[in-house]
Amino acid sequence: MANTMQFDLVSPERKLASVQATEVMIPGADGDMTAMPGHAPTITTLRPGILAVVTAEGITEYAVTGGFAEIGPEGVTVLAERGHPVDEMTQKVYSQMLADAHAAHKGAASDMVDATAKLLADMVAIGTHIGLDHDHANFIE
Repeated sequence: MANTMQFDLVSPERKLASVQATEVMIPGADGDMTAMPGHAPTITTLRPGILAVVTAEGITEYAVTGGFAEIGPEGVTVLAERGHPVDEMTQKVYSQMLADAHAAHKGAASDMVDATAKLLADMVAIGTHIGLDHDHANFIE
């Protein structure tokens, strides 16, 4: 395919995707970005969010909690700390991910409180996007 690029998504548990894509929307730590064929070489860290991949078959979304994305003219490789296809996310999996983020926030050193508060906000946004209940409007005590 002329206007496609290789996309690979891997988490420690498994390889989640290896497809030809036309676009990859990435939740970058410094802001969302879209990679397309011919993109300038870039490496970015991921924040918790929804990573979306556009292929000839449609759009597939993945919930990721962090990691790295390497973008180049020929493709995108994402190494996610944790990743799940959105259609496989359950309330139980999401609640555990949120509990992990909450624990990181409560145990954070004072210089990391803002970063972990952002992590919690991003996790709540993931649940809102995919229709799962985060149980609490605000975890900051």
